[in-house]
This record gives sequence, C-alpha cells and structure tokens, in this order.
Amino acid sequence: MDPVDRAQAHRAANQAAILASFRDLLSIPNVAADPENLQRTAEWIRDSFRERMVDAATSALPGAPPVVFGIIPGRTGGPRYGIYAHYDGQPVDPLRWSNPPFEPTLLSGSLEAGGEHLEFPAAGEPVDPEWRIYARGASDDRAPIAALLAAVDALDGAQPDATIVFLFEGEEEIGSPHLPEYLRLLGGRLGADAWLICDGPVHQTRRAQVAYGVRGFAEIEIEVFGPPHDLHSGHYGEWAPNPAVLLAELVASMRDGDGLMTVDGFGEGAIVDPASEEAAGAVPDPGDLGFAPPVGVSQAAGALRPLLNVRGLRAGDVGEASRNVVPASAIASIDLRLVAGQEPQSVIEAIRRHVAGQGYHLVDGDPTGEDRARHRRLVRVDGIPGYPGVRTPTNDPSLAPVLEAVRAAAGEEPIVLPSFGGSVPLHHFQALGAPLAILPIANHDNNQHSEDENLRLANLWYGVDLMSALLGRSEP
Repeated sequence: MDPVDRAQAHRAANQAAILASFRDLLSIPNVAADPENLQRTAEWIRDSFRERMVDAATSALPGAPPVVFGIIPGRTGGPRYGIYAHYDGQPVDPLRWSNPPFEPTLLSGSLEAGGEHLEFPAAGEPVDPEWRIYARGASDDRAPIAALLAAVDALDGAQPDATIVFLFEGEEEIGSPHLPEYLRLLGGRLGADAWLICDGPVHQTRRAQVAYGVRGFAEIEIEVFGPPHDLHSGHYGEWAPNPAVLLAELVASMRDGDGLMTVDGFGEGAIVDPASEEAAGAVPDPGDLGFAPPVGVSQAAGALRPLLNVRGLRAGDVGEASRNVVPASAIASIDLRLVAGQEPQSVIEAIRRHVAGQGYHLVDGDPTGEDRARHRRLVRVDGIPGYPGVRTPTNDPSLAPVLEAVRAAAGEEPIVLPSFGGSVPLHHFQALGAPLAILPIANHDNNQHSEDENLRLANLWYGVDLMSALLGRSEP
C-alpha cells in the first residue's frame, strides 16, 4: 500500500485515539525549571514507543534531562533517516494564557478567529482539520513525536522500507548545552543517510516546506558611558558626552538603511551558494504581516545574509517618568544572525574593531576615574559567541528522496527554503557526518514561545503523513 494512503486510512479510523494520546503527552509540563516533569515526559515518550514494539531507551547525563533514542528497523539495504525533535518547551505565565497551558484545550479554530471550545472527540466522531489544540509544546515541538507514533501505528506491525533512528532531547529551549556530549556518546547508534530536524513552522501560505539550513547566532551588549551620574541637561547638555546620542550614532554606523552591514569584516567567511540564491528567488514572501515590507529583497534571500538586530535600547526614562538629564549610560542589546561559514567570535571581534574605529576607548567593565579623565568616548562591548550557521546545498542529491516524501505527504510541490532566518544549534549534528534538512510540521500562526501556543490539526495530520512517507512502503 502507498505509505501516504496507509497513513490517511489509519488517521480516518483513529483520529480520536491519536488526539487522546497527544493530549496525554501535552498534559505533562515540560519547562526547563521542572526537571521532574521533563523526566516524566521522556519516560512517557520512551514507553509509548516500547508499547508499539519499537526499541527505545533513555540516556541521562548528570544534571541534564534525558534524551530518548531508538530505532524503527526497515528492510535491509533500504534508506536510513535520522529524526530529531525536542520535548521541552518555553516557560509559561499561566495568567497570560486563555486556558491553562498544560490542560490541552480543543477549539473549533484559532482564538483570533473566534474559535469555540470543544470536547475532545470520542471514537468514530468527526474531526475537523481546522480545529486547534492549545497547550505549551503543542507545536514547538511535541507534534513530530506524536506524528511518528501515529505513523508507527499505521504500519500495523509491517516492516517499512526505510529505517528510522530518532533522538528527542529536553534542552533545546535553553540552548542544548548537553546535546554535543549526547551525540558523542550515542554517535555509533545514530548513523543515517540524512538527519531531519523536525522543528519550526511551515510557510506562511500554509504550504509545506523543506529548509536546508539555519543561521548561526551570537549576541552583544554595548554600553556607552557618559558622566558618572545623570546631569542636569540645561547646565551640562553641551558639555557632557550624551551616551544616548552616541549610542544611536554608533548603532546607526553598523548598518545602512536597507539593513546591510557596514562593519568591515562582518561578513568574512560567509559561504555564497548560487543554488541556494536561486532557490531563495522562488520562495513566496509571507504576505501581509501588518507592516510595509522592504523593497528589493525577499525574506528568503534576506535569510542568506548576516544580520545585526537591535533587540533593545535603554537610556534614561520616557513618558511621565522622563527627566531633563544627560543620562549616565546607554545600553543596546543586539542579536547577530550569522550565515554558514562565519565564525561567531570573529564577527564579535569585527564589531569591537568597528567601535574602536569610531573613536571609542573600550573598557572591560565600568570605566575608572582615569578612563573618564582621558577619554570622552567610553564603551563596553560584551559578546557571547553562540554557534555557527549551517546550510546544506539545495541540490544535494542525498536529500532528493526526502523532498519526494514531503511532496507525497503534502500533495503538492513543497517550498524549498535555503535557510531559515532563525537560529538552531544545527551544527552539532554535523558531527554525525550526514546531510541535514529541516522538516517543519507546525502551522505558521502557532504562537510558539508565546502564550496560547497551538497546533492546527491539519498540520498534525500532515506530520503523520510525512512520517509515513519517510518510512516508505511496508511489507507484510
């Protein structure tokens, strides 16, 4: 039987049971500050696969939540794919949620569209694919786990064409600090023709997409110093250095009006891939997001270049709290999105050189009295390197069967995205020596990392079909 037909037949007969199982998983809190429930989550996943006669186990490093790993054996000589997802989720503030975040709630549509509360269906009752489940981790990132479990059920004991090895971790939302060590420990069991990272959303048009890379990440905090304490602006406005003005000018010197970097050496090492550039040109833009888009560059093409983003500024007070002062300091918090080939520490050093080239004296902490007496422009630049970006060429032949599986599951041509604009520590998986791709499942409007996170059921069904397509044809 065709694997997607098999999955769809199984879904049609077992929709209520799939949702009930997913509801059980989502009911377990999964934030990093709750290691006991992370352990419960890992054990639930392991035991759910074991109930399906799948070889699954947990492995735990000291001070870290366990990973769940296992294998679904296929025919000898068949393809072998690795599947990664994470079972941990972002912190929650229950007061900001419309419903308790770990009491999964079924709605007839999105909250924004006026979705109404529903009871979870009983066996045989109809299920609308536009319904949504609201719970932390519903889309980011427990949906792929539920989808793989349902795809195994659809096999009904038969052996698939492909072998699937899987790895689910519990620390992605805090930067995956133990993932490299887990990969070293388990590397011998994780060999695959390709590793598929099941995280993130499908395209804003609701079309399925395959992403071939992610940008890397680094962060910088820049603090410009003025007088030792706030000074009266009338008396000292022309005399004391104003750090708010200086910081604004400094940040503006780092990028032009189109967002392109003007820091010498910022793009050093960036890999230019003509195939990815061509693929980016075919990706549709996301449509109306409530603001006027830039002119001359698509969102997909923009994700192939490095970015300096100002995520926060602080200097003095505003509104009713404002005071007529020259503030003592001004701080900019900056995130850097780096493309494949760039080294995060090298980019940080390029920015430090740029700042010095603008006439600033760099200090490691608060300036001393001698620093203030000798230098009018004083600045502290602290950087955290983060991790590099990764990009697999979109014409890599080893990923062609994966693209075909996505095409079969989606029932249409998927979007080929050369790189996500966001950052995931994908580089850790390069140690496994296999090409990498990202296979998102969640709806684009899922509110991940925010309150009222949700998953559209049509996206869960797509996930089941996708996992079945990857497993391939089954033999009795």
